[in-house]
Amino acid sequence: MGDTLVLCYHAVSETWPADLSVTPANLERQLESLVSRGYRGVTFSEAVSDGEGKRVCLTFDDAYVSVHELALPILERFGMAATLFVPTSYVGQAGPMAWPGIDRWLGGPHESELACLGVPELADLRTHGWEIGAHTHTHPHLTTLNAAQLADELERPRALIEDWLGEPCRTLAYPYGDVSPAVAAAARDAGYTAAVTLDPNLPESDPILWPRVGVYHSDDQWRFRLKAAPIVRQVGLARLRHPIASRR
Repeated sequence: MGDTLVLCYHAVSETWPADLSVTPANLERQLESLVSRGYRGVTFSEAVSDGEGKRVCLTFDDAYVSVHELALPILERFGMAATLFVPTSYVGQAGPMAWPGIDRWLGGPHESELACLGVPELADLRTHGWEIGAHTHTHPHLTTLNAAQLADELERPRALIEDWLGEPCRTLAYPYGDVSPAVAAAARDAGYTAAVTLDPNLPESDPILWPRVGVYHSDDQWRFRLKAAPIVRQVGLARLRHPIASRR
């Protein structure tokens, strides 16, 4: 029997106290814990297609610069690659990213944490075996859009990533984990073969609605080991696995 663990990270920082940020030391301890328990690292595409053994897929949403600067060297030491989901309208821009949920950090001492990677950094991650997927174009709540807006938010980032990297883009992360049957159908129509959400109660059976375990600033080592444990994932303890989603 296989065990597929898909984790959702965002930023990595020594000083940023945001829920979506983890320290480099905590990330390293978490990977040490997983490796000691026999997990091998895979990309998201590999996770949904390879059902053998114990596999962990690290996903990073939003393409913060800290992923390239801090997460990449840590994963390299463990011989792991990851999957990065990119909101393409922000790639390479001079200013910070901003949408509801992270805009509270604008204008303060941590605003620089909101910078997005550029195309050269995305290409460098690919050379290290990382998968680059889409995180829509502008990071909206997809369930609030009309059909034309939804199609644009899904189709445009796939086309841009394929143009930047010269290879197919087939994976997607729904911003905020916000998805409905109509959004999932639109994702399939836009050409995606697999997509991640943050609903901890979904079964690992539909590649276009794949659950993840969110990892956050407050997750000490004990909490991380518990929420990543197979039994916790199987019984679907939503508040433990994704506390931010359960408070929405």
